[in-house]
Amino acid sequence: MRQALRDGLICAAATAAGALPVLAVRRLPQTLADGLMGFGAGVMLAATAFSLIVPSLQAAKDQGYGGLGAGGLVSVGICLGVAMMLTMDRVIPHAHLDQQGQTTRVGGLHQWLPPQVTLFVLAITLHNIPEGMAVGVASGSGMANAEPFSLAIALQDIPEGLVIALSLATAGVRRGRAVLIGAASGLVEPLGAVAAAVAVGAFSTLLPWGLAFAAGAMLFAVSHEVIPESHRNGHETLATIGLTLGFCLMMVMDTGLG
Repeated sequence: MRQALRDGLICAAATAAGALPVLAVRRLPQTLADGLMGFGAGVMLAATAFSLIVPSLQAAKDQGYGGLGAGGLVSVGICLGVAMMLTMDRVIPHAHLDQQGQTTRVGGLHQWLPPQVTLFVLAITLHNIPEGMAVGVASGSGMANAEPFSLAIALQDIPEGLVIALSLATAGVRRGRAVLIGAASGLVEPLGAVAAAVAVGAFSTLLPWGLAFAAGAMLFAVSHEVIPESHRNGHETLATIGLTLGFCLMMVMDTGLG
C-alpha cells in the first residue's frame, strides 16, 4: 500500500508541476495543447495494452485459466471498467472548457448544474479516477513493470495539469487559484491508487480482474475524453503524431525498464 500511495502522490505531484507554468504563461498555442493531449492519449493506450491487459491475461493463466478462459475473463473485466466509467459519466454533472473559456459539452444531471468551473473540475476528477486505479493495481500486485508504468502515467499528467490550469485561467479564474485547482485535481489519483492496491492485496484472486477493470476504465477515458478533446480544434494530424510518440515512448519504457 505504501508503494501505491507513493506512486499516486508522484502522479499528483506531476499534475501540480504541469499547472505551475500558468503563473507565467496565460495561453498555450492550441496546436501545442492538442499535440500534448494526443501524447497523453498515446501513453495511456500503451499503458493499457502492455501494463494492464497483457499482465491481466498472464495473471489469469497463472490462476489456471486456459487461453480462451483468460481472454474471456479479461474481456469481461474490461467491459465492467467501461460500464463503471460510463455510469459515472452520465450521473456526475460535468462540463468541458476550451482555452477560450467556453463550455463545450455538459453531461450528467443537467437540471442541477453548478457553475461551469465546478463542472469542469468534476470532469477532470472523473478522468483521473482510472489513472489512479491503474497505478494502484500495478503497485499493489507487485508487477515487475509497476515503476515504469507509474512514471509513464506521471509523465502524461504533466501536460494534463498544464492544459487544465490554462483552461481555468482563460475562463476567468485567477492564475494562482487556477494553479491550485489544477494541482488539486490530481489528488484523486493517490486516493484511487491506495483503494485499488488494498483491494488487490487483500484478495489475490482479484488481480486479473483488477488489471482488466483498470484497463477498461483507462480505455474509456482515452476514447471518450482525451482523444475527442485533442481533435476538437481541427488539429487531428498533430494530435495523432503526439499519440504515436506517446505510445512508442510508453512501449519502450515498459519493455526496457520493466
